[in-house]
Amino acid sequence: MLSLKERLIEGFLFICSFLTILITLGIILILASESIQFFAQVSIWEFFTETEWTPLFASKKFGILPLVTGTLLVTFIAILVALPLGLTIAVYLNEYANQKFTAVVKPLLEILAAIPTVVYGFFALTFVTPLLQRFIPNMSGFNALSAGLVMGVMIIPYISSLSEDAL
Repeated sequence: MLSLKERLIEGFLFICSFLTILITLGIILILASESIQFFAQVSIWEFFTETEWTPLFASKKFGILPLVTGTLLVTFIAILVALPLGLTIAVYLNEYANQKFTAVVKPLLEILAAIPTVVYGFFALTFVTPLLQRFIPNMSGFNALSAGLVMGVMIIPYISSLSEDAL
C-alpha cells in the first residue's frame, strides 16, 4: 500500500509526463498547420528544387536546395576532418597510450566537447576565416571550408569517445 507522500509524488510525475505529451502534440499540430498554410502558397516541387532562398525580398523565393547542399558540404568537410583524427585518437588512447597520458588527454577531450557551438562559430568567423583568407584571398567571410573545419574539430571528441567505446 502506497503512502500519501508516494501517491502525491506519483500523481505529480503523471501530470508532468502528461504535460510533456500535450506539449509535444501541440508542437506537432502547430508545425502541421503552419506547414499546410505555407505549402498552400508555395508548391512543394518549387520548395525542394528552386535554387534561391530569398524570403525577405520583394519577389520571395523559397528554394531549400542551396541550404541542403550547403549543409551536406559542411558535413562532408567536417567528417573528412573528424573521422581520421577521432579514430586515430581512439585507437591510440585505447591501444598504445599509457595510463598517465590517457588520464590527461581524456578530460581535455571532454572539455573540448563541452564548449558551446556558438563559441566554435565565433572562432570560425573571427580566426579561422581570416587565416584561410591569407591562403585563399578571394574567399568570402561566410564559407563552407572554415565552418567544416571548425565543425570537424568540434565533433572529434564524440567520434573518439564512441570509437573508443566500440574498441
